[in-house]
Amino acid sequence: MEPRGTKRGAGKIEAAEPQNKLPRPAPSLPTDPALYSGSFPFYRRPSQLGCFSLDAQRQYHGDARALRYYSPPPTNGQGPNFDLRDGYPDRYQPRDEEVREHLDHLLRWLLEHRGQLEGGPGWLAGAIVTWRGHLTKLLTTPYERQEGWQLAASRFQGTLYLSEVETLAAQAQRLARPPLLRELMYMGYKFEQYMCADKPGGSPDPSGEVNTNVAFCSVLRSRLGNHPLLFSGEVDCTDLQAPSSQPPTCYVELKTSKEMHSPGQWRSFYRHKLLKWWAQSFLLGVPNVVAGFRNPEGFICSLKTFPTMQMFEHVRNDRDGWNPSVCMNFCAAFLSFAQNTVVQDDPRLVHLFSWEPGRAVTVSVHQDAPYAFLPTWYVDAMTQDLPLPPKTPSPKD
Repeated sequence: MEPRGTKRGAGKIEAAEPQNKLPRPAPSLPTDPALYSGSFPFYRRPSQLGCFSLDAQRQYHGDARALRYYSPPPTNGQGPNFDLRDGYPDRYQPRDEEVREHLDHLLRWLLEHRGQLEGGPGWLAGAIVTWRGHLTKLLTTPYERQEGWQLAASRFQGTLYLSEVETLAAQAQRLARPPLLRELMYMGYKFEQYMCADKPGGSPDPSGEVNTNVAFCSVLRSRLGNHPLLFSGEVDCTDLQAPSSQPPTCYVELKTSKEMHSPGQWRSFYRHKLLKWWAQSFLLGVPNVVAGFRNPEGFICSLKTFPTMQMFEHVRNDRDGWNPSVCMNFCAAFLSFAQNTVVQDDPRLVHLFSWEPGRAVTVSVHQDAPYAFLPTWYVDAMTQDLPLPPKTPSPKD
């Protein structure tokens, strides 16, 4: 661990700065797609290190109890006719979005397995730890026109941790979410219930409650350019009929979208929605996305499989389409920008990276609350090599 107040990568140890003098923020990072159109960067095939589950009360379990099994309906030439409105709102238990979980569940897994990581503690000291969803936002940034983001970054024992901060605009949007949008969110989870069984060889049971606290998460290792990555992402289900039983290649991502009737609608779908589906699945190494297309009445009328590695073909000849190289090159550039900006090893020091569509990524520097996100139980355990806390830590700890 580097002494507090030293600068990582500097030629010599510098004196610790006064507590009231925060490091000056780095310059900004442009996001124009034209700047990132080079060849596709190196991305190591993601390998699963482990997994964990969150139960109906959002409690952590270091096992696969929440993993579900892909069980599609028989293909008899007719649409599945799943009613995605069934059970809403009576059999719906949404997760409390006011609770800010930060990286807590992933950190709990990391504490349990830090001694078993390939490459040992030295590998972790050079890695970036985050959620897959945060990386997805970085990949889509050069083409995003509506929603900005904020990422908090702290360096601790050499490792760079990235955790999303809800923007004021996103918070206002969430609190004012119209009833139709809340129902559409439910429909996505309901589709998963129709397509997944709780046990191998079982059948889906759409009569139960839809509880969005429950989640199965894969923890993976990869590398983008020269940036080692350790990240986690929620997985919808595993396919026991997949060509390989090795995760993550046996995983399936499930999505819903409205039924399309015109070439223009398909073109918009390929340009916008398919970009996010690709980014999400490519990062995790999930080979297929199975989409259910719903009619205005909320019934699934058709299913279509989109292989992740073929998604780009739908926009390859579209001058207004997206390019995977741009996405990955920007993400690599941002990770370099963050690594070079966050040089002081201090879990209470936060560099807040902020971005709004049409602008460059900017940085501000903060100490402690409200932006510090590495919990005391994690910092103490990693520093003193303490045993794990006896219960699932609260996000407020």
